[in-house]
Amino acid sequence: MAITSRTGLITSFARLAHDVRAISAVEFAFILPLMLTLFLGGNELSQAISIKRKTVLANRTVGDLVAQDSTITNAEMNAIFQASAAVVVPFTVGSLKVIVSQLYIDQNQVAKVQWSDAYQATARAVNSTVTLPTGLNIANTYLIFAESTYSYTPPIGYTIIGTLVMDDQIYLRPRLTASISRVP
Repeated sequence: MAITSRTGLITSFARLAHDVRAISAVEFAFILPLMLTLFLGGNELSQAISIKRKTVLANRTVGDLVAQDSTITNAEMNAIFQASAAVVVPFTVGSLKVIVSQLYIDQNQVAKVQWSDAYQATARAVNSTVTLPTGLNIANTYLIFAESTYSYTPPIGYTIIGTLVMDDQIYLRPRLTASISRVP
């Protein structure tokens, strides 16, 4: 009796080893986690790239609009900041921070803030110094310095990578005048 049950067990294992009916289900079970990771990771990556691009565009919008003016009022600055916020849509505008400043580079090639405004951030202090990239330190000139940040929290991968901070900076020369006046 032991021989027949052992033979039956061996026969069952042999039949199971040659049975290929459920092999695709097993392969799918192995591949599914990888496929989901690639899909969700690709989606998160494309969202992050879109937000980075919109952060850069919002920053360039502020810098460009300010550099095209000769005098900036509070109403104009608010409109410029609202334009930058509109660029970020459909993403959350509450995560966007923008600072725009006019820098004066003195005869010693030290850049100091003349005026600064901010959207959902803290403006730079007047007369504070800013370190400029090489080649922009031209004595007795002005620069418009726009900087933006966007804090992106991925909905799915937050526990893995946390919040990503996207940022951008741009330096522009005023276009219509040597410097831009900031009035209330």
